[in-house]
Amino acid sequence: MPQPRSRAELIDMRGTRGPQFPPLAFLWPALAAETASEFASAMAREFINLAVGPGTETGAPEPQFATRNKVVLELATVRLRDFSTASGGPATLVCAPFALHGAAITDLAPRHSLVEALQRAGIERVFVTDWRSASPDMRLLSIDNYVADFNVLVDELGGAVNLVGLCQGGWMALAYAARFPTKVRKLVLAGAPIDIAAGNSKLSDLARDTPMAIFKELVDLGGGRILGHRVRQLWALSPLDREAVHHLLQSPDAIGSAAFRRLEARFHEWYAWTVDLPGTYYLQVVEQLFKENRLAGGSFEILGRPIDLARMRCPLFLLAARDDDVVASEQIFATAHLVDPRHCAIKRATVPCGHLGLFMGRKILVEVWPEIARWLLH
Repeated sequence: MPQPRSRAELIDMRGTRGPQFPPLAFLWPALAAETASEFASAMAREFINLAVGPGTETGAPEPQFATRNKVVLELATVRLRDFSTASGGPATLVCAPFALHGAAITDLAPRHSLVEALQRAGIERVFVTDWRSASPDMRLLSIDNYVADFNVLVDELGGAVNLVGLCQGGWMALAYAARFPTKVRKLVLAGAPIDIAAGNSKLSDLARDTPMAIFKELVDLGGGRILGHRVRQLWALSPLDREAVHHLLQSPDAIGSAAFRRLEARFHEWYAWTVDLPGTYYLQVVEQLFKENRLAGGSFEILGRPIDLARMRCPLFLLAARDDDVVASEQIFATAHLVDPRHCAIKRATVPCGHLGLFMGRKILVEVWPEIARWLLH
């Protein structure tokens, strides 16, 4: 996930790219508004236009998965990708993030693939949620719609799975395990924002400090959707440079080598392609999970029922990145205090990497994920 801009950076950006933007010109549409809601909307629109401009599609191709797979079920919201090497054993379902970038985060390249790491450690049946970019007619889909379709995937895999939730796929995986406790055997959460109040990160600070009018205006500008290329402009001042990519991927190849240039090109292909999100879903995530912290607070509802994490009935493995400025380790480790330890044995680990290194870093995939895979198998 790219690094979010601070509000100060957004405000100062114009000064770094040209003449200082006149404050009065920035405020004028808001000052002309007749009501408080119109004022907030106008301010949000000017703020976004200042930050990202009108925005254009990048035309980037959808990144391909590195490991052989097939789509075994396709719904309006998601494709179920099957990476299995055999037909025996319990299914392990990786819930990829549905936030900005595509599910190829789970399978970027050889030796930089979570799918491959799980396979090498002996997990024969590996599946991944490949969330589909939202079309205009999907703009009103909600969290309930996505969890309902996720439930269809689990039923397709026999009705009970080992579940691995990555980043924002983690809160969905945890909420699903609490909503359907008999359908999850074991649960891994990696870099997942669960209890937002337990710690601070750039992502949670940005969500907390930014008025909802900004987020709503982003949805309005996208015709009822969040357009991924616009959000990426808000989140990153510039593409990650070669040294940063080399560091996060933990590549053993020399930074100037042909092997690393191929890997870097594959990373930038993944990074450039973004998914669009339904506006309803996006605003629910921002408001209910990040601003109001309902999942940890016990007031989050899915498919007609409140989510009580104390109802969890499966072992958990909590994985955090030491240098993660997207999700603070406290925000994921607080999960241990939200579940009932009599029914949920918990293991945890902190590893030396940043956020993306949890899923793409070669050293983490070679040294840490095999241990998690063995935990899933036994």
